[in-house]
Parts: sequence; structure tokens; C-alpha cells
Amino acid sequence: MGSEEASKFSQDCIESNEIERNKVGLMRTFVEKEDPSAKEEDDLQIRRFLRARDLDIEKASALFLKYLKWRHSFVPKGSIPESEIQNHLDQNKLFMQGLDKKGRPIVLVLANRHFPTKGGVDCFKRCVVYALDRICARMPQEQEKFVGIADLEGWGYSNSDIRGYLGALSILQDCYPERLGKLLLVHVPYLFMKAWKIVYPFIDKNTREKIVFVENKKLFSSLLDDINENQIPEIYGGKLPLVPIQDS
Repeated sequence: MGSEEASKFSQDCIESNEIERNKVGLMRTFVEKEDPSAKEEDDLQIRRFLRARDLDIEKASALFLKYLKWRHSFVPKGSIPESEIQNHLDQNKLFMQGLDKKGRPIVLVLANRHFPTKGGVDCFKRCVVYALDRICARMPQEQEKFVGIADLEGWGYSNSDIRGYLGALSILQDCYPERLGKLLLVHVPYLFMKAWKIVYPFIDKNTREKIVFVENKKLFSSLLDDINENQIPEIYGGKLPLVPIQDS
């Protein structure tokens, strides 16, 4: 890139950031008028909703106000108590695993340990919210996104939970927009693709672009593209022991 191109690129970034800041201010004024509790949310949160709707203030505001209503109803105490999702935590399927090369927290899911419980979809959704809140709480300063590794080795019909997957997807996309940086699907069995075909149409374009299917023979090298060896879980040849999310 030449000096003129670099200068133009820098100027475009400045102008883009200025436009974004102005829209954040306009959106904040509107949503606070509609729901005063919006004052408790910072500008970064509003910006994430804006980005999720391509800076369309009307669409972003509608999504944000829907989120506030959902949050007050679904998480009235501000957080999900572990006692409400103990059956999921006991399955030992969620882990917080260090940081990637960009400083993004890594969360690992062992899908073959997930079994739909008597608590049903609502209980699973609470587990998802608990996990996402915990991930966001551990975000390093200046970081907004996380990386997910979904390990599907040994996944079978007894693990299939389409309603749960769709519920989790809805929460991620509508209530935690612009939080997912990348999702790596590893050890994917052919059987899983039947469930994937059902879920795929409900994944929005922005989320689809962040999902990567990793070939088994390229697993370690693919992880190394994003994660230093000392932050890769031991089960993949790295050096980091698994840390259950409730212990992180």
C-alpha cells in the first residue's frame, strides 16, 4: 500500500468511526426514552447492536429494546445461579481455555457430554446465558469477542437437541450480538450433518461467516493459526489443562 492509499485508508477509518459514534449517540437517546434502563448499558454494548444491524439505527434499536425486555424477564437477578443449572454443569461439558492470539477468550464445548435433561429447553437456555455471561465477564480490556471450539467427537442421537441448539443460537445472535469472533467445529461426524441442515437456515449471515469446519488431519495446525501452543487444550496436543467453566 502506497503512502496516498494509506492516507486515504486512514481517513476513511476516521470518518467511519465518527459516523459510528454519532449513530451510537442517536440510538442511545432513542432507546433511553423508550426504556430508561438502557442508561445502565455502555456505548460498546449499543455499538455491538448497531454493528449487528449494519448501523441501521431503527433495526438496531428494535433488537436492543427486545434484548432489554428479555434480560429483565429471563435474568431478573442479574445472573444465573449455578444451582439452577447444576444438572448441566455436572455433565462437565463447558470449559474456559485461555486466550487466542488476538487476546480473545476461548470456550470449549464437548458436545458428546450434552444430554437433554428433564429441565428441558428453558434450563438449557439458562446454561447458555450463564456461560455467555461468564465469558463476557472474563473479556480482557479492549476485547469484545470470544472464540469457540465445539468438539463433536462421539456425538450421537442421544446428544441431539435441535430445540436446544436453536434456542442457544437465538440467544447468541439476538442477545449477545458481535460477541462471537470465531467458532471452530472439530471432529465432526457425518451423523451431525443431519442436525446441521436443520439448524443452518436459522444462522444469520454474520454468524455463518465465523463458523469453520476443521479437518481432523489438520486440527492441530488449524488451532495453531489462531492459538499459541501454550493456550491450546492438552486434548489437542497443546499445553493447557481443561478448566471447567464454573471453576474459571
